[in-house]
Amino acid sequence: MPHDVSLIATIVASFGLALIFGFIATRLKMPPLVGYLFAGILIGPATPGFVADVGLTKQLAEIGVMLLMFGVGLHFSLADLMSVKRIAVTGAIVQIIVAVLLGMGTASLWGWSLGNSLVFGLCLSVASTVVLLRALEAKGLLKSVNGQIAMGWLVVEDLVMVLVLVLLPALASVLSASHAAVISSSDVWQAVGLTLVKMIAFFASMLIFGRRVLPKVLWYIARTGSQELFTLGVVAIAVGVAFGAAKLFDMSFALGAFFAGMMMRESDFSHRAASESLPLRDAFAVLFFVSVGMLFDPSIIWTEPMKLLTVVAIIMVGKTIAAMILVLLLKYPLNTAVTVGASLAQIGEFSFILASLGVTLGLMSMQAQSLVLAGALISIAANSVVFLGLEFFKSWALKRSAFARRLEHRDRG
Repeated sequence: MPHDVSLIATIVASFGLALIFGFIATRLKMPPLVGYLFAGILIGPATPGFVADVGLTKQLAEIGVMLLMFGVGLHFSLADLMSVKRIAVTGAIVQIIVAVLLGMGTASLWGWSLGNSLVFGLCLSVASTVVLLRALEAKGLLKSVNGQIAMGWLVVEDLVMVLVLVLLPALASVLSASHAAVISSSDVWQAVGLTLVKMIAFFASMLIFGRRVLPKVLWYIARTGSQELFTLGVVAIAVGVAFGAAKLFDMSFALGAFFAGMMMRESDFSHRAASESLPLRDAFAVLFFVSVGMLFDPSIIWTEPMKLLTVVAIIMVGKTIAAMILVLLLKYPLNTAVTVGASLAQIGEFSFILASLGVTLGLMSMQAQSLVLAGALISIAANSVVFLGLEFFKSWALKRSAFARRLEHRDRG
């Protein structure tokens, strides 16, 4: 009997085409992830020829997200997170509000309903932690103060989106009703309370239980002297805690893996854990970008070009400017504002999850989902260009300020 090889075919096609187009992108002086995205488009349902299993690719991509966020947690201590809480919490919440208002305002001009506009705005408000991680690693900024601020900012965004994902089903009936302006449902407050309790329980369990147990587990495994068991232990802890966080506390896989890494950082073997899990992290991260490309429908480019340009402008210009202004208002230097602004000039995994949930609940149209996916693809591919452009802006601004200071000094003299 012929056996099912859809998983093997999906992996072979994803890795093979990602290698080819990633190499081409590198030769063209572009980030290799652009090639990974293009590979996903080619094996996606919107293009002719071989079509990979979208469901399998999404699950493989989730493993990549888990391992990537686990690696971030290994380099990001709780003390680091608390040290940037003022700018991360304030900045992330205000920036989300600004982006949601920009998205909702634009959607209302297009005549969309309240529910469609709200979900659309939420999709545009949250950046991809995976894309940010790759960008910071490529520029050597992950361990810098600015990198820690950017990562803390996105951790707060992820926490807010976890709350939104839980509340959205409870709000769906209210948002889709004609009297949507009247929100006075006990179910909403019950959902809010339950979500907060689960979040507190998750944080408490990780701080009390995970912080003590996980480093000891890794220590016992290391004592065996087996490199295979050590690598297996690291991967099992990363995906196991992420899965447990999702099933027991309704947290995201990414957030669960991130906190697992933070707790494992207390171990003396954290650096070894990071280095030995790196090959797997890189391999599965490729599948994440391929899965994003598979969701993209190229026809949205010529059917709704002006709407797509507007979406990209909100993501790459509106969010960036808002974030930079917020950082400067909080009295942080221009260098920090540039790093944070460029980091947020894209959207990713949470946007896809929100859009899919919105469509399932009947709040979001297929056209809105296609615009979100197209905006994500373009903004991810162009994120490195934003970093480069803002670096030029920073240099120009610093030179102008230095020139102004010299003129002032000469006039005084």
